[in-house]
Amino acid sequence: MNKDYYKILGITEFDSAENIKSAYRKLARKFHPDIAGNSAENLFKFKEINEAYEILSNNIKKEEYDKARKFYNYAKEGAKSNSATQSYNKTTTSKPETNFNWQNFFYKPKKHSENKTAQKGDNIESEVEISLIEAIEGCSKTINLLKTDVCQHCQGRKFVNGTICNKCHGKGEFTTYKKFNVKIPAGIKNGSKIRLAGEGNSGKNGGANGDIYLIIKIKEPNLNNNSLNIYKTISITPFEAVLGCELNTNTPEGVVSFKLAPNTQNGQKIKLSKCGLVQNNKIGDMIITVEIQIPKKLSTEEINLYKKLSEISKSNIRDEFYDRQG
Repeated sequence: MNKDYYKILGITEFDSAENIKSAYRKLARKFHPDIAGNSAENLFKFKEINEAYEILSNNIKKEEYDKARKFYNYAKEGAKSNSATQSYNKTTTSKPETNFNWQNFFYKPKKHSENKTAQKGDNIESEVEISLIEAIEGCSKTINLLKTDVCQHCQGRKFVNGTICNKCHGKGEFTTYKKFNVKIPAGIKNGSKIRLAGEGNSGKNGGANGDIYLIIKIKEPNLNNNSLNIYKTISITPFEAVLGCELNTNTPEGVVSFKLAPNTQNGQKIKLSKCGLVQNNKIGDMIITVEIQIPKKLSTEEINLYKKLSEISKSNIRDEFYDRQG
């Protein structure tokens, strides 16, 4: 027997489907490359866990695996019994074969008519952890997921010319990692799901691919009475600083609008009361720091206007600075 999938998940063959799923989730979270790292050992363990769950979570595959497992154990015990009673010639000693491949034994070529039914690929679920600020502001995340694709050599049929496919070894599919760049919208709530349509496991017999569902887990900060405030920086243009304007910002309770007064200075702070974090019936504030920035790309007309401003301006910032120092 190649692998003991029950041992890999730390369960027994009598465990319920819910227990199998629970055991898989705990181990998948523990050995996920984003948490455990990308070492060869961790990647191999993570792949084994997913392979075990793929077999044991599917009733048909689980039934076939259980039959093969019982047959293997029976053959193994029979081999042990025979070795205890038989006498072997020293020069022609033979050992019972113990590397029994259950897939070769049970998977037999199916008639073409049996493969006509299209089956949609399995959906994939995975958790994505983000910070509270990322949830408020929105962000982009790169995730690395294990998914299955149909073997191109046998087209998922597992057999080629009546023999087991030598590319996928009778699985009909390959398990590989794939990276996804996911945009997480601002204001997303804990437990929300993001669907990536058609990005799940490959369908069989021409069936559609499954979907990926990303479950958002917001990592709450360790709060105390002094950390309920949220601090953020907002960039504005020079003309917005001079003339004033109305700005929008994301908060835990949604988008809030506020007015920026004329002649706002770089580094000036603005407080939005009760727009911070909440704990024990206490609400913090949002403290915004204004940062004046010049756009990197200016049109010729804008540059000419800055030249005109330099010609007519009577203010000297450096003189004002020294006056304040003196």
